[in-house]
Amino acid sequence: MEGIVVKTTGSWHDVRDQEGNLHRCRLKGKFKIQGLKVTNPIAVGDHVQVEFENQHGTGVIYDILPRQNYLIRTSVKHPEIGNMLASNIDQAILVVTLVQPKTSLGFIDRYLVSAETFRIPVVLVVNKVDIYNNQQIKELNAILQLYLGIGYMALATSFTENTGLAELSTQLGRKISLLSGHSGVGKSTLLNLLVPKGKQKINPVSDFSLKGVHTTSFAEMFALGPDSYIIDTPGIKELGLMGIGDEELSHYFPEMRALMGLCKYHNCTHVHEPKCAVIEAISNTVPESRYLSYLSMLENSDNRR
Repeated sequence: MEGIVVKTTGSWHDVRDQEGNLHRCRLKGKFKIQGLKVTNPIAVGDHVQVEFENQHGTGVIYDILPRQNYLIRTSVKHPEIGNMLASNIDQAILVVTLVQPKTSLGFIDRYLVSAETFRIPVVLVVNKVDIYNNQQIKELNAILQLYLGIGYMALATSFTENTGLAELSTQLGRKISLLSGHSGVGKSTLLNLLVPKGKQKINPVSDFSLKGVHTTSFAEMFALGPDSYIIDTPGIKELGLMGIGDEELSHYFPEMRALMGLCKYHNCTHVHEPKCAVIEAISNTVPESRYLSYLSMLENSDNRR
């Protein structure tokens, strides 16, 4: 039987067959993903082959079909090991907030770079606009202008007041979307609005740390409508890049990629070389914050795997 993995809970995986039936399955043997070490060889979104093993109806996954794409990050405790967020997705929805909790531009840029490795479109959703003061509204508008200018879809929302929800829902039609972001940014609230039967638990942001509290323990795919699905994932505290060499990092910044071949040196690192097209374009077509994110990723030893 062929099916798609819709939920993973450690050793067991829920697989939906072509008729829409769910089967509880475990993994047979060990699987490797293109030579990368990962904590979870099976990810939500994987297309798998299953054979049933007993009268209880449980199955064994004996093959993972080739992946169209996937998003991966380094493990927090073991940076040399990756953790797959999801596979075979049409787009990623990154929910961020300016306060309660604050999402840094560096985190946003690392996520975008991860998605760019497979040219996965990203919709940037800046949530909780209902609680922003005047200064934060200015910051919000600057962020929207920044990423819209690069070519990403960017929206302002308030899930508690349904602001921007209709526009976001339009983006979700007939796609498999991955939902990501820090804990506390509103992913569970959004999911409950889109999938009332999902009944995701919602915890308040910690008053002590002003950081989100984890409410989602495992990745899970929910149906939104005909051919429309959304994959909820646990909140991401840190996002380390994996499998991206320093020499190719700039290729995953669209505004830098557009300048490819225009530098004086073919192996330009865009750091100190003379007549570097990227450096010359800073604050013009290459936003300064994005360039600083690029330098930070170069300096991060976790990126050199």
